[in-house]
Amino acid sequence: MVFQRTITLSPVSRGFHLITRKVEEAIADLSESGLMHILIQHTSAGLTLNENADPSVRHDFESFVNHLIPENHPTYTHIFEGADDMPAHLKASIIGHSVTIPITNGRLNLGTWQGIYLCEFRNYGGSRKLVITITS
Repeated sequence: MVFQRTITLSPVSRGFHLITRKVEEAIADLSESGLMHILIQHTSAGLTLNENADPSVRHDFESFVNHLIPENHPTYTHIFEGADDMPAHLKASIIGHSVTIPITNGRLNLGTWQGIYLCEFRNYGGSRKLVITITS
């Protein structure tokens, strides 16, 4: 069986934001086992799994990614939408637009310290849509 739902996340500031609870709330009745796939329908934001306990991880992610892909790089030609736009596209491509998580015993089978992150790469990205597909 396949279940699919699209949810809209409220706008957040630029950075890495844990959204595990929001996803779990959207899919409250999970099957006993299966797979959940989440796709973000945007080109300037991403999704990833990582450390969910220490907030300094989120800060370090933001610092490192900004160092790796800076704004106002002289080789960018796609600059119509602001200095944060082209770097946001590059960051999203590197981080990725989806995650897949196993479902075991009716729960997301994440590691002890794993959480689902919305990676917002725009200064003012707006609301973000996630398509959640569960196959059981």
